[in-house]
Amino acid sequence: MRLTDGRTLRCEHATALVKGAPVRAVIGDIVEVSQPDDHDTGIIDEVEPRRTQLVRKDPAERSVPQVLAANFDLVLVAEPAGQVNLKRLERELVLAHGTGADVGVVLTKADLAASPDEVECAVAEAQGLAGSRVLVLAESKRDSASIERIRSLIAPDRMAVLIGKSGVGKSSLVNLLAGSDVRQVGTVRDGDGKGRHTTVSRAVVPVAGGGFVVDMPGVRGLGLWDADAGIEAAFSDVEELAAQCRFRDCKHEDEPGCAVRAAVEAGELAPARLASYQGLKRENAKMLERRDEARHLRGEKASDRRKRAAGRRGAGGGRKRR
Repeated sequence: MRLTDGRTLRCEHATALVKGAPVRAVIGDIVEVSQPDDHDTGIIDEVEPRRTQLVRKDPAERSVPQVLAANFDLVLVAEPAGQVNLKRLERELVLAHGTGADVGVVLTKADLAASPDEVECAVAEAQGLAGSRVLVLAESKRDSASIERIRSLIAPDRMAVLIGKSGVGKSSLVNLLAGSDVRQVGTVRDGDGKGRHTTVSRAVVPVAGGGFVVDMPGVRGLGLWDADAGIEAAFSDVEELAAQCRFRDCKHEDEPGCAVRAAVEAGELAPARLASYQGLKRENAKMLERRDEARHLRGEKASDRRKRAAGRRGAGGGRKRR
């Protein structure tokens, strides 16, 4: 943990914090820290409210969220230019939009693609999926201008989080943005341009002439957690059509006056995109139902959750902060 005076200190969570409010500090958090005289480590007494956070469903639990990073300004989703997984990108964009931060897509390893035409096609496909509000850029280590375009998104007062599956080139991109080899990278296979998983921990890396980027380990599981806002942003075209449906609770299946189905039949909306939207909405609804059931079984009330949140916001400080 880095303190405001620049020193680093190994820390652990206070027992009262863990028992009173099951919150764990994650990379990017601002925390209140104390260091008792009889301790060689710091004690995290409070985690301050987060501006933004990247959340997924905990892969090990049916109804528990897992926060991966906090207090960032930009989420960059990395996919390899020569092999973009559009279904995964779709889900990654939902998670990214759900943070409330700005969102961009970086197509990595463009220098390993079969041809410039393949890269252009990949950018066009990703842009069509991401929508006009999301910037899609191709990255090549042989093209310094492509690195500068990405670096320009991370101003000195901004922090970006880089997410993507293992082997897509995130650590290589971080090294290029930093201007030095600060992260270990794996070798790339000649056959398909895939790399080995090398990043095992999260790290905040300074960007040369800019802000900071968080290099995340490859995220395999992308379970949704309270993702309605992210789905609405990632599928803004479907949402705009849905606003024109005759019924507010239209499921876009066989209801009369459905503007979404009409757009599909007219060739204005791809059937696969509507199917993805409906599938993600169903998945999120089931997750919310399981979460509410779990809270009910624990005897947890909404008023109790609000009181705990208010207590965390009102706690005093005067101690060291990261």
